[in-house]
Amino acid sequence: MVKPLAAIQLKENAAMHSLMRQFVRVATAGTLAVVFMIPQDSLAQSHVVSLAELQSATVAATQARARNIETLRAFVSSPAAEKALKSAHIDSQQVKTAVSQLNDQELAQLASRASKAQASSRL
Repeated sequence: MVKPLAAIQLKENAAMHSLMRQFVRVATAGTLAVVFMIPQDSLAQSHVVSLAELQSATVAATQARARNIETLRAFVSSPAAEKALKSAHIDSQQVKTAVSQLNDQELAQLASRASKAQASSRL
């Protein structure tokens, strides 16, 4: 009588495992179907900055950098600056070349100082 009871329990366990596998398959298929039915646009986050704004900010930063480089090169080319650099034994051409290697913040600070120095020398 023990063996038939064990056989029944094995059949029930096998049936339960089979039912569980079937449930997992159906749930997975349903989840995948729902995921692929949702439009990808609705899943994508909207960008905080538009492409046009990003492009205009890039252009503005590039133009500001070019203005700052030109300001510093003009300042270094001035007779007073060349005289000061020569008295400090610094090659003005090396300074002009090094200007383009500065980062944007350093370049802006030096260009501002150069503009102020040129303005005060004109007074």
